Amino acid sequence: MVGFLRVMLVGVLSLSTSLVMADGPEPALLKASRDKAITFLKNSQNEDGTWTFSEAAGISALVTTALIESGVPLDDPTVAKALNRLSAFCQEDGRICSARSNHAGYETAVALMALQAANKSGKYDEQINKAGKFLRSLQFDESKDVKPSDLSYGGAGYSPDGGRPDLSNTAFMIQALKAAGAKDDDPAIQKALTFVSRCQNLESEYNTSPAAAKINDGGFYYTVAAGGSSPSGKTKDEGLRSYGSMTYAGLKSMIYAGLTPKDPRVKAALDWIQKNYTVQNNPGMGDNGLYYYYQLFAKALDTADLAQVKDSKGNTHDWRKELAKHLFTLQQDNGSWVNSKSNRWFEGDPNLVTAYTLLALKNCESAPSKD
Repeated sequence: MVGFLRVMLVGVLSLSTSLVMADGPEPALLKASRDKAITFLKNSQNEDGTWTFSEAAGISALVTTALIESGVPLDDPTVAKALNRLSAFCQEDGRICSARSNHAGYETAVALMALQAANKSGKYDEQINKAGKFLRSLQFDESKDVKPSDLSYGGAGYSPDGGRPDLSNTAFMIQALKAAGAKDDDPAIQKALTFVSRCQNLESEYNTSPAAAKINDGGFYYTVAAGGSSPSGKTKDEGLRSYGSMTYAGLKSMIYAGLTPKDPRVKAALDWIQKNYTVQNNPGMGDNGLYYYYQLFAKALDTADLAQVKDSKGNTHDWRKELAKHLFTLQQDNGSWVNSKSNRWFEGDPNLVTAYTLLALKNCESAPSKD
């Protein structure tokens, strides 16, 4: 995504000719923190190669990706055992999860990304290709008699068995398909962009949903489908409140779909981020989903090539350094992280939360200079 965005200024998107360097975290501190976390995860792995629950393919996939991206070799016993178990989760129709899973879409998406991270030799090509086809089959589109005018169009949800699509699962699907080689103009990515755009609080030609103009702050919420929903709540006139994690998920997804800073949807999302920049909480949600927020915050800003963020008060932030420094202070003595203030969305599980944090720290590594 080099060239998407260099620096974000208040009210202006400045596209400089070279990447603005920011210090990022101190390498020695990053390594020490990462090493402690890796040791924790190696010690917390179940005998069968999973983490937390033996049927929790999603958690195990996130941990596996986090370990690989943190530099643990593929032939390390912990990673090798995890990859063997993920392979065993692969089913004939392409899904990667327990046969009893109610979250086949989410788990397949994160498992695909884990296998892709380990696929330098092409060992997992077949599983990845089948998983990609399965994810495409979950999309709400013409194949399910869903028309483009339907607010569910283009989205994806947890399960192939009906339900409703949401931005979180749609963002996972987009990232997984991109990891598997999908291009910006892939039909599934562009259909997903339709859904993503409708989950934004921005009235435009891309979003004429009933909630679009009620808040109009450029942020994103959980889903526009089935009447709409935001865990951040509603306004008196039924507007769906924007919040941090979904706004970063929305920004990341728009970049993956090929949008640039000139697009009004991107401009509005960046404006919301400027006004709500923080590493202290998940804006609009407080401590709920905090580490999921950190992971999305780092992934989206890294994908956008942002070295710094200049907030609405004019303060410039080396977001990599600030986030990493904050995460270092939250690390437990045993090397893990856990959301001690809210266990919503499984953030009381140190395996899941440590995986989120390692993924965030990967994106906090200082970006190389580009002239």
